[in-house]
Amino acid sequence: IIDILVKMKLTAVGIFKYVDENTTPITLGMAMDLNNFGYFQRGPIREGLMFLSRTIVQRTVPSQRQTVKNDEYFCHVYVMSNNLAGIVVADKDYPNTAAFAVIDKILTDVQQKFGTSVVLSQQSDSTIANQMLEDAISLYQDHLQVDKISKIQKDLDDTKVLLHETIHSVLKRGEKLDALVDKSNDLSLASQMFYKQAKKTNSCCTFM
Repeated sequence: IIDILVKMKLTAVGIFKYVDENTTPITLGMAMDLNNFGYFQRGPIREGLMFLSRTIVQRTVPSQRQTVKNDEYFCHVYVMSNNLAGIVVADKDYPNTAAFAVIDKILTDVQQKFGTSVVLSQQSDSTIANQMLEDAISLYQDHLQVDKISKIQKDLDDTKVLLHETIHSVLKRGEKLDALVDKSNDLSLASQMFYKQAKKTNSCCTFM
């Protein structure tokens, strides 16, 4: 999904509205820190992270927490019972409990700031939470900052999180990642080619 090692790195945070298992989630905001990637890699990786986030959120049922890992990166997602969803993409050194604490924090903050009804009334992709998420990804690069907002840290230790070794195990029976890539509106033709070439050569920085 992304094969590059960055020590203790928070790469992306996002908020979505889950619709159902057959409908693409609606983006409410996304922030990414791609400074450790080459300039020409950032465009495809940005699109790839959006595709990856939507794909995993769509396959996470309400009230469920999941972690999908691939080499050095972990994608943590939680869909609330009201269908508001948060996702954090971080490297393997970023603590899982801290990642889910960040998700809980951003989901709480966005509802307090804009109102739950306003957030969930969005019917198309929005950037309503972008600035809030930009602040969050900067602040929580230091996972120790999460301790200050993580009163639920102990509860998270006891919360069941479904762990998937690869994104392929999240897909529904019969689904193929290549087919999803070809159909995705998040990926430009250039990004699709980037993915397919990286997959063929097994090179670093493949995002799926």
